[in-house]
Amino acid sequence: MGVASMECNTEEEDSLLQSLAGGGPFASTEPPKKATGRLVMHSVIMFGREFCYAVEAAFVTPVLLSVGLPKSLYSLVWLISPILGFVLQPVVGSASDHCSSSWGKRRPYILVLGIMMLLGMALYLNGDTVISVLVADRATQRTWAIVITMLGVVLFDFAADFIDGPIKAYLFDVCSHQDKERGLHYHAFLTGLGGALGYLTGAIDWGHTVLGTYLGSEFQVMFFYAALVFLICLTVHLCSIPETSLSTIQVESKSLLKASQPYEYGSIEKVKNGYFKPEYNEIRLLSHQGKPTRNEDIQVQRQMTLRSLLKALLSMPSHYRFLCVSHLMGWTAFLSNMLFFTDFMGQIVFNGDPYAPHNSTEYLTYERGVEVGCWGMCINAVSSSLYSYLQKALLPYIGLKGLYFIGYLLFGLGTGFIGLFPKVSSTLALCSLFGVMSSTLYTVPFNLIADYHREEEAESRGKGDHTFRGKGVDCAALTSMVQLAQIIVGVGLGFLVSAAGSVVVVVISASAIALFGCCFVACFVRYVDENNK
Repeated sequence: MGVASMECNTEEEDSLLQSLAGGGPFASTEPPKKATGRLVMHSVIMFGREFCYAVEAAFVTPVLLSVGLPKSLYSLVWLISPILGFVLQPVVGSASDHCSSSWGKRRPYILVLGIMMLLGMALYLNGDTVISVLVADRATQRTWAIVITMLGVVLFDFAADFIDGPIKAYLFDVCSHQDKERGLHYHAFLTGLGGALGYLTGAIDWGHTVLGTYLGSEFQVMFFYAALVFLICLTVHLCSIPETSLSTIQVESKSLLKASQPYEYGSIEKVKNGYFKPEYNEIRLLSHQGKPTRNEDIQVQRQMTLRSLLKALLSMPSHYRFLCVSHLMGWTAFLSNMLFFTDFMGQIVFNGDPYAPHNSTEYLTYERGVEVGCWGMCINAVSSSLYSYLQKALLPYIGLKGLYFIGYLLFGLGTGFIGLFPKVSSTLALCSLFGVMSSTLYTVPFNLIADYHREEEAESRGKGDHTFRGKGVDCAALTSMVQLAQIIVGVGLGFLVSAAGSVVVVVISASAIALFGCCFVACFVRYVDENNK
């Protein structure tokens, strides 16, 4: 009779565990569909982030030149942030996976990184002005201006790169699979729109306006607009969709263990994210004698140490590694082209000379080419927004594999033609293909991550195992490829340009990497939908 009683209790425990973990008739496996307005509110931070990125792209070089930064320190400025990002981003992603703040797992990190972005912008756009007021000696003034400006650029890049991982993980945590796809498309659309408006705002001569006269300079005006836009976007984003903290889940799950009515199971998250998240808990039930069979309390997933983090990254399944490699190739090709594009326009398309005297025709021609190159970057941003909507129409017909392949292929062909036929009209027209690549990089890889997690969670539930890979770690590992691409571009392209004696080698290299990448994504990247057909 004792054995029969234990078996009966075991069956009841298994039934309760299944109900708490999202199975059974009383729990939904996915959160309810989110309203479009909520998804747009969640995505609006990408508008603010890209607006600030565009301001940096337009003004950081003039700011660095104005404070007298030596050329020998240029590469140092651009390499510090991606090196820190590549090393630390998975750590931040893992930490957000285990955050037990009452405000949620991701939003505390997003808030801190957003504040760091604002501080970085304040330092590199206003540091010179502040130092000139505080320090009287001109030599000391110049030294501190360089230090503060470099610190601001590094801090801004560091935070702006890091914030993308928690934003994507936040979306994955609180949305159903269909809403994740919709949310990523809104992310891409607003990213392109923010970049376009940022470049247009930077193209205006604010120094001679009333606002420019009042604030002191064009740099202060751009800080005012960028800070205002980003603060509004950050606030809207943080108020978009509620999160549930790990500590809240732990306490409420414990109370569910003591509940006597089955309709109470699965009610935890219906007022929050809409479903119970078993991946963050190990349910430990009480035995028939009233004593704990394993642990009396529900145990939150173990905090990840540096050793276990490295082990998790090294033991990453092969399809995750292949996706990271393809993402690295895509960003390497894209950044190679975009970081040198205005210089390519000035030197190759317009035949200008950046080293000529500043009052010479050759230098003025070069500056004209740089201005037209900025319009090309604006075209890229607009086409990225438009293509993000076209992706939604194409997805049912060609799938993620087709979208991934087309993005790399069109970018590779476009940059190749620009290098071979450097004409103003054709180059500007082909800039629209840059937007196809940009939108692809912002959506398809993260859609694949969501597919991988969805498949693994379904398989784990079928086996009764409720421990999954952390979404924050995987999103951070993917976005850290952007930093690695920046390091490769920063170190490698300078040598290529010096060896070739022309920046044409940049667009040709970008084309070659993208064309090789389209073969890689077709042959090595795993597509869940394709395998399930």
